Amino acid sequence: MTEPVNVIYTSCAGLDVHQATVVACLLHGKLTSTRPKKEFKTFETTQKGLSQLAEWLTRFDCQAVAMESTGVYWQPIWHVLEDRFPLILANPQRIKGIAGHKTDKVDARWIAGLLRVDLIPASFIPSESIRELRDLTRTRKHLVEDRNRKKNRVQKILQTAGIKLTTYIADIFGKSGRALLDMLVNGEVLTSTAVEKVVFTSLKRKVPLIVEALNGFFNEHHRFMLDQQLKLMDVDEDTIAQYERRIDTYLDMYTAEVELLRSFPGIQKNATAIVLAEVGPDVVAFKDAGHLASWAGLCPGNNESAGKRKSRRINHGNAYLKRILCQAAWATIRIKNSRFEKLYRRVKARQGPKKAIVAVAHKLICLIYQALTTRQAYNEAATCSST
Repeated sequence: MTEPVNVIYTSCAGLDVHQATVVACLLHGKLTSTRPKKEFKTFETTQKGLSQLAEWLTRFDCQAVAMESTGVYWQPIWHVLEDRFPLILANPQRIKGIAGHKTDKVDARWIAGLLRVDLIPASFIPSESIRELRDLTRTRKHLVEDRNRKKNRVQKILQTAGIKLTTYIADIFGKSGRALLDMLVNGEVLTSTAVEKVVFTSLKRKVPLIVEALNGFFNEHHRFMLDQQLKLMDVDEDTIAQYERRIDTYLDMYTAEVELLRSFPGIQKNATAIVLAEVGPDVVAFKDAGHLASWAGLCPGNNESAGKRKSRRINHGNAYLKRILCQAAWATIRIKNSRFEKLYRRVKARQGPKKAIVAVAHKLICLIYQALTTRQAYNEAATCSST
């Protein structure tokens, strides 16, 4: 006799999501049945079509719905169904079907079958306010990257025109540097007297050198190129400022969590917003600190066969969270005699700086999990004495 199938749901659905349509497969039948009844139907992804999908699932007393995280196409479906059914968003890598057997109906049937026997690990989907904060922090990151690319283009234009300003000014986009760039764009005569009026602090001692650095073959073409890049940078700066003000309004909703995160060394305002947006305010979706660290991509991977360990390479994890934690880790190891600096030196001696900084980021996310769970701020002396 074959062993009984561990069926969890008497009625459940799998959705194969696309841009314009969603193919639904609903399985229903007794828990002991190994051949449940199948119902297929295709719906449009408009608001009207998704409402019809919800009504169709309700008619069959659907107990749970699963779907792939296909780009952003799943989000409107989630928005319509989340208040009416338990939803599971699946990582496509975890529910990949059999190669060579792929149609929309087959994919939907496969997802529904896995859901029926509880074989789909659910992805972490935070509350709506946290999802909105996540959109803001991720878009801000891309805007900063766009602005930095424009800064690189400005430096390329200057070097092409023989303007060696970066030789004497560390940040040409600071107050003094930007004033000099505006003078170039405006076609002003770059005399020592004119330059001295727009530079500040120690740069006043470098005025003769700066004037010489500005003496290139800067022509009308370079002036046009530089002017356009600076205008685009100004637009980016204004947009980033608007995003940051919007992010602040969301952080005001989670003042307690913000204070907990700000108690950690290396976690400043931007890092606080990103960590909160990625893990949520209460980390209830993660069973322990190790689970959260693995989800962030800060745990050694498991690749073992025949008793031999082949690799310990970390997985991709959450790229946004991993990046900001590694940046915070670099900041924490600059604190002399801190637990993070000691951990970094200890691991670096054996495995090098890259793995050492990942180890520090791993420790940081574990302590963040502990703080958000116990609602106690980070204390260097207390945590060192307890470990």
